[in-house]
Amino acid sequence: MTTISDLYRIAEENNIRIDTFHLKSTVSLSLTDEDNNCFIALNDNSENELEHLAHEMGHCITGSFYNRFSAYDIREKHEWQANKWAIKKLIPADELKNAFSYKITELWELADYFNVTEDFIKKAYDYYKENDYI
Repeated sequence: MTTISDLYRIAEENNIRIDTFHLKSTVSLSLTDEDNNCFIALNDNSENELEHLAHEMGHCITGSFYNRFSAYDIREKHEWQANKWAIKKLIPADELKNAFSYKITELWELADYFNVTEDFIKKAYDYYKENDYI
């Protein structure tokens, strides 16, 4: 199972800088500079740091960035790429299957087991179900 320490190690290996700030209008964001160096900002009092960091790292690792003036469909495509990376990293299909085999099947149980929110578990389940992984 991927931990917050694992994500920080992956970030370091990929030269992704992570800083915490007091962010007023968002809980996290990622951006690149002109040299394609990736930077992540996390809210200093963010709940679900694991999920937010994994999502932003998904943007960095997959190169899925857009600007605020992008069309909605372009934004959604890049957000989905980041979410997909986060899902695969935090809840690998084989680990989800193992949880099911241990009779961990309720959303709240799975969320607790993987240390994520119920919404994130649902997103992961839907992704794996649509793609015939489970």
